[in-house]
Formats: sequence, structure tokens, C-alpha cells
Amino acid sequence: MSSVKVLACCRQLFLPHVREGTLSSSGHTMLMGCVRRHLSFSARLQSNMPAWVIDQYGNNGVLRFTEEVIAPSINSASEVLIQVHAASLNPLDIAMRGGYGSKLFNLKRNLMSLGQNASEFPIILGRDVSGVVVDCGSGVTHFTPGDEVWAAIPPWKQGSLAGLVTLSEYEVSHKPSSLSHTEAASVPYVAATALSALVNAGGLNRDSCVDKRVLIIGASGGVGTFSIQLLKAWGAHVTVTCSHNAEGLVRGVGADDVVDYTAGDVADELGQLEKFDVILDNVGGDYEHWVMALLKPWSGAKYVTLVSPLLSSTDSMGLLEGWVHSGLALTQVAVKNMCNGVFYRWGFYAPDGPVLDEVSRLVDAGKILPVVEATFPFSNVPQAFEKLEGGHARGKTVINVVEEGVARGLAENIDTSEVGDVRETVQNS
Repeated sequence: MSSVKVLACCRQLFLPHVREGTLSSSGHTMLMGCVRRHLSFSARLQSNMPAWVIDQYGNNGVLRFTEEVIAPSINSASEVLIQVHAASLNPLDIAMRGGYGSKLFNLKRNLMSLGQNASEFPIILGRDVSGVVVDCGSGVTHFTPGDEVWAAIPPWKQGSLAGLVTLSEYEVSHKPSSLSHTEAASVPYVAATALSALVNAGGLNRDSCVDKRVLIIGASGGVGTFSIQLLKAWGAHVTVTCSHNAEGLVRGVGADDVVDYTAGDVADELGQLEKFDVILDNVGGDYEHWVMALLKPWSGAKYVTLVSPLLSSTDSMGLLEGWVHSGLALTQVAVKNMCNGVFYRWGFYAPDGPVLDEVSRLVDAGKILPVVEATFPFSNVPQAFEKLEGGHARGKTVINVVEEGVARGLAENIDTSEVGDVRETVQNS
């Protein structure tokens, strides 16, 4: 793209003189030399990019910064190449760093590479991206270079802790104009997860949500704070659980009732409230054993958990046995609860560009606000992971990639003095 910018600049400088027939031979020579040098530089630039990668699974020590990662390129008509301006971290990134989902994600990578056994490593983490389109496949109709976009990246694709990322145009959406890249990067993953859980598994939508009673277990993180705002925009009554020091946050984004799980018997306190139409569980564990009793029986009420054993089972047992074991476990629990008049569902992260289009409209209308707890420069990605691993999130942890990882390098490597030399030559010709 630097070569494109230089060509455009040179074109603006020289076209008037060409039309007037006043471009000297020395000016022509200077122009061609300038263009050739920048085209050559662009080819070198596009071959590598800065990124944080892992070459094995493990703790924070496996994170490695490199400037030698092969940059992605457009390989199909529907792909979009995005320059990353900001990314954010999610619990999934910590889990994937440790190998979570590796068997299933590797299978998907191999299928995408047409059976050519795509290499597992290095892996680039980061599921959120906000940035600018720099190139598009020939079949892309919704985006053009220069568009500001955001996206949630599928876990089997290379992530956003890098200079560039390639996605299908159907995984990408135009960024809300009211948000900065830092703010925008905090939203896509939690939006995709919350909408998948609440709509696909929970059966809610903007037309059916009015006056529905929804309970969110563990509501102070990214998925929780987004879900509160979405449900309130749709007209639901929202009850949440969180610790006392997060009460101001969840009430600030719209929660109607707040139960402090650290203050006493949370099951007893929730049991005194009117029963719920939908429960979204971000925590799992012991909650699953008793919150089912809080649902309205025989009314289509649903419990949706985002803590399913599917990927951990396929990791430990293998793909086939893990799928079978998880499917049997889900069926057993679902049938048991159906006998009591309620539904038990698993929710999953499901990236979807058109879904983000609707979220973008809600953001620009002021119905949903980004909740950013902390920001880190690109050089401090390991520290950002440490912060997230500390738990008790109050929103999202965002990485500003463009400040140090990409834009500075691009600017430093483009010799603008050459353009100045060309301008001077033109003026003197």
C-alpha cells in the first residue's frame, strides 16, 4: 500500500506538467527511479510483519515478539486484508495459549488448507480487531481500501496481535463511526459470543425480548457488560450477579437488579426473586447445579452456559471420542431438565460480520457503550496477558497495535525525502 500512496503522490505532482508538456527528461528519470525504489520497498515490506506469536503451548513465557512473520495476502476473491490498529484480549486467548481447542482448531485449519496439513505453529492470538482495509479480493462488494472496519476472528485463523490480518468479507463489518479503534476493538468478540448465546441458544431477539426476565451469572466482564446493554436496548429486565466492587459498573450499563455473590447465600437471594425466562451463565461450575430451579417451568425458559466441556473433551480424548462423550453428556442433562419443563443449552463464540452491522447501529445510536478497563501498547502484550489472568475483569483489555507495531514502522521505512526531491525537480523543470 505504501507504493500505491507514493504513486498517487507522484501522479499528482507530475500529471499537470505532463499535460502541459513541460516535464523534462531529468524529471522523468527521477520519477521512474522514485517509483521503482518504492515498489521494491513495498514488496519487501509486505513479505514480513511484526507479531506476537507462540511456538508451543504453555504459560506467558511462550509469547514471543518477532518482525519476521510472513504477512498474509489475499488468496481468494472474498477476502479482505486489514491493517490492525487495535486488538483486545479475551479469556479464550489465555486458554488457546495453553492448547485449549487445539485438536479441533487444527482440523479446521487443515480443511481450510485443502488437506495440505497446515502448520500448527506459529500461532498468532487475538480474536478482536479494529483497523483499516488495505486490500480486497476481486469478489468483495461491501468494502474498499481505506474503510475502517472491525471483526471477531474465528479461533482457527491467525489473530490480531500482528500488523495485518486476512478475513472473509462476511466476517467483517464497518466500524461504528462514533468509536475510536481502541474502543471498537473491545466489542466484536463479546458481541459475537453474547448474540450467539442469547439469540441462537436463548431464543431472544429484539422483537421478543420486551419484559423478558434475564439473569446473567458473572456480569462484570466483557460478555456480561455487553449482554446487559443489548438486553436493555431490546426491552428486557436484567438481573446480574457480580462482586460488590463491580456493582457501580453493571448498574451504570443498565442492570436492574444486582446480587453480590460475595455477601452471603447467592442462591437464597436469587431464589426470592421472580423466576427468569433466560439465564446466561458466564461462570459454570457449581452454579449449573442449582440455577435451573430459578427458571420459569413449562414456559420455554432456557439456561445457556458459555462453559461447555466440548473442546476440553476433544483435547483430552481425541476428536471422535470427545465429540461423542460431549454429545452424550449434553443429551443426558438436556433430557433431565426438559422433564422439569426447562431447556438446557450450550452457547458458543460465533463470529459473524452481518451481526456486527446491527451492533454498529446500536453503538452509533448510543444504546451500547464500549467498556474498556485497561489499554496496553503493542510492546507490552505479555503484561496485558498477566493483567487478564489476574481475573475479576471489569470490561476489556485492549492492545493499541498501530502506535508501535505497525504505523511507526511504515512511516520510518518510507523515505519521504525522495518525494520532496521529486517535487523540487518538477518545480525546476
